[in-house]
Amino acid sequence: MKPGTFICKGLDSLDDIAAQILAHSPDARVMAISGQMGAGKTTFIQALCRQLSVKDAVTSPTFSIVNEYITTDGRPVFHFDLYRLRKPSELLDIGYEDYFFSGNYCFIEWPEIAEQLIPEHCLTIHISIDEVTDYRIFSVL
Repeated sequence: MKPGTFICKGLDSLDDIAAQILAHSPDARVMAISGQMGAGKTTFIQALCRQLSVKDAVTSPTFSIVNEYITTDGRPVFHFDLYRLRKPSELLDIGYEDYFFSGNYCFIEWPEIAEQLIPEHCLTIHISIDEVTDYRIFSVL
């Protein structure tokens, strides 16, 4: 996908943004999603999972580091939250390579701590908040 910007004016447009990003980046299976606390990273991953027909409830894996969801056709989708990691090597302990290089979707919240471990082919999405309108701005890099 070419770099681009999407403006989310409310939750009703979030699924459309998720669908557009998935459609324009069909080979991007690993997505690093950054943004300040409360920017909407988990909510956006919920929208991505809806577009992929995940049948499970999508919740933040803050304490478990990774959640696995299953789509209606049986494919796994992995959701990481690296907020609580103290050092990148903690990803080694959970066998991150098995996830990141599996060919399945991997959505990573708070990727900054493990940038050197995230594959080069990763799609980077930064969510910022417009201070005046409270709109969410999705920058795809």
